[in-house]
Amino acid sequence: MKPILDACCGGKMFYFDKSDKRVLFQDIRKIKTTLCDGRIFEVSPDVQCDFTDMPYEDGTFSMVVFDPPHLVYSRGKKSKMVDMYGSLSERARPTGYQQIKYGALYSDWRDMLSKGFKECFRVLKSGGFLILKWNETDVKVSEILKLTPEKPVFGHISGKRSNTHWICFMKD
Repeated sequence: MKPILDACCGGKMFYFDKSDKRVLFQDIRKIKTTLCDGRIFEVSPDVQCDFTDMPYEDGTFSMVVFDPPHLVYSRGKKSKMVDMYGSLSERARPTGYQQIKYGALYSDWRDMLSKGFKECFRVLKSGGFLILKWNETDVKVSEILKLTPEKPVFGHISGKRSNTHWICFMKD
């Protein structure tokens, strides 16, 4: 087994090598699409599964990267289409390029992310590291840290608007 798990790899956008042999790339999605600006975007994981229910044994990985969806999906709340045709399912596939790239949070996001943290720590070896990447566009990092009893070691804020947080946890 590879030593690093990326539990929701998406388009592998922050990797120097998008096929790094040390990393097992996982995502619930497998897509290839053209974004509104003409760029090709692809999610092509090694393993396609949900980060809230992963098929690995306890203590499998030395590092887990957890970069879950961070944009709240609000389909049907402010939409001319909904005004014309009525409410659409919250779980309808996102069509906006940002939610295609970064995934979407639905009304049960707290439960989903709590389960995700629990699974990530379950598959992490004792003494291993979990790296959380979180963008505060819709939800503050303080709200996200309430979803796990684990305490971070350190973190760093980055990005154009200083709203992307990189947070390191170590499993006892």
